[in-house]
Amino acid sequence: MKDQNKQKGKYLISKGVDDYFTGVSNAFHFVIEYFKEAFTPPFEFAEIARQCYEIGCKSILIISLTGFIIGMIFTQQSRPSLAAFGAASWLPSLIGIAIIRALAPLLTAIMCSGKVGSGIGAELGSMKVSEQIAAMEASATNPFKFLVVSRVTASVLMTPLLMVYTAFMGVMGAFVDISRNEHTSFTTFITNVFQNISFLDCVSSIVRALVYGFTVGMVSCYYGYTTTQGTQGVGRAANMAVVIAIYLIFIEEEVIVQVVNWIR
Repeated sequence: MKDQNKQKGKYLISKGVDDYFTGVSNAFHFVIEYFKEAFTPPFEFAEIARQCYEIGCKSILIISLTGFIIGMIFTQQSRPSLAAFGAASWLPSLIGIAIIRALAPLLTAIMCSGKVGSGIGAELGSMKVSEQIAAMEASATNPFKFLVVSRVTASVLMTPLLMVYTAFMGVMGAFVDISRNEHTSFTTFITNVFQNISFLDCVSSIVRALVYGFTVGMVSCYYGYTTTQGTQGVGRAANMAVVIAIYLIFIEEEVIVQVVNWIR
């Protein structure tokens, strides 16, 4: 009996390892397929534009509310600490550094992974289990180019724009709180916000947004496009798209910050 349990345990471990490396291999080939199809005509410009609208315009409301509130909360939380050292005048500069360097790209990526990633995963998963993707293949349409390439490209294009808008809303939220408490003018506030922001900070934020947008789009499309096990698999695809995307975003954040600090 013990030998049987031991053999069964070894089999399960071996199967788990095989499944893991098989999944990594499939994901790698999925990414390679995207780059191959993305630069091969014909191009689905109409579908890319539609996905840009779905990802960008329909995320404006939640991005506006989240960015504005984060700016206000961060200002309120930072004021007592700076005031304790007599450095309350540095608050606008701190807001600029925190939001533009770190919070705006990361917050935008997390919001997009929750809203956009889950939506793409569920949408493609539903198409997969209902055999709509198979029907597109039968009708001589390239479903990978139409469904995956368009969504990933739109995510890459729109995430930096949403990041800039998030930074703007965060700064405006901070200004409302600072203007109410310190009676600082808008001109003085904006001057202090950008006082310690360098060109490298702006470039690094845009690069991070591009990387995060690609991650969100690719992960959500991969899990949706490879969905199995019917409707249960659709829910799993939407869930995994969010969880794995956020996990990878935090890893990418750490790597990019280390590289930028090295360059700086």
